[in-house]
Amino acid sequence: MFEYFYHEIMRKTIIGFGSLFNNISIKHTTDADAVVSVSKVPLAYGPTQKFLARLEQESNLNKPVQMTLPRMSFEFVGMNYDPQRKTTQTQIIQTAPTADKTDTKKVYMPVPYNMSFELSIMTKLNDDMLQIVEQILPYFQPSYNLSINLLSDVNEKRDIPIVLDGISMSDDYEGNFETRRALIYTLRFTAKTYFFGPVASTSSDIIKKVSIGLVGDSGVNRVREMTYTVEPRATKNYTGIITTNLSSDIGLSETNIVVNDGSAIPENSYIVIDNEEMYVDSVSGNTLTVTRGADSTTIASHVSGAAVKKITSADDNLIEFGDNFGFDGSIM
Repeated sequence: MFEYFYHEIMRKTIIGFGSLFNNISIKHTTDADAVVSVSKVPLAYGPTQKFLARLEQESNLNKPVQMTLPRMSFEFVGMNYDPQRKTTQTQIIQTAPTADKTDTKKVYMPVPYNMSFELSIMTKLNDDMLQIVEQILPYFQPSYNLSINLLSDVNEKRDIPIVLDGISMSDDYEGNFETRRALIYTLRFTAKTYFFGPVASTSSDIIKKVSIGLVGDSGVNRVREMTYTVEPRATKNYTGIITTNLSSDIGLSETNIVVNDGSAIPENSYIVIDNEEMYVDSVSGNTLTVTRGADSTTIASHVSGAAVKKITSADDNLIEFGDNFGFDGSIM
């Protein structure tokens, strides 16, 4: 049932969440509003208790260097399924990550999960805390969308809402006079992310060649043996490459059409104009003799300048997933 895949979605979400708060600073001023110092607030991943323990273990105020405040820490604390964002499980995302569109990828729709985070802000002075909090709150109303490339294989970028759920605060000032004070604000967030399953190449799911043998009993009772072989051929232009253009209008009954450049279209090939497929019987200069409405497409009128697209082997490799080439019944 299960197979190995790893898209680093949780890692990307954690890193993306932390990057929101890595550029916060505080200023200290004099009574005349002259700036004395500007300090960037350090940010680290880890539980708050770890930093509080370090404060308690290094509480000697006579040491020239100690853990400095303010600082911030964040931690991934939990995760739960979000049924409100559930989508149909059988829907498929199909893309062509490469520029030439020759290597298409597909993946089923993602599963929604909520990742819970806690951001702890530790300061000694209340004014430092107010400066930090005020630089964060205006961006969350109550959510902030963070764009993350969750699935690099198909270049699936999504806006992940980061929701501010609540704020709690505490003033850790216990013990004797030499004990350092730690003013702590804890901000709780929810990141509404998505998890994708394995990514597959659509070419691996398309039938490239099928042989069906109908064989009777062996020996004298053997009545027949039939083999049916088919190789897929595209009936559409998937690459979007325009080969040339019509140089004049064509009606419903015309089989000789004139294009701007007929040198790039070989005989015994297929072209598509608008939604009509045509078979090229012969080419004379810029005049093509065609069979209209190939592969049961609708014959229609086309105006001068319409794009003429050639169907090539590159289009055969991009046949849409789910095309069973008529093999949807049973053999009688």
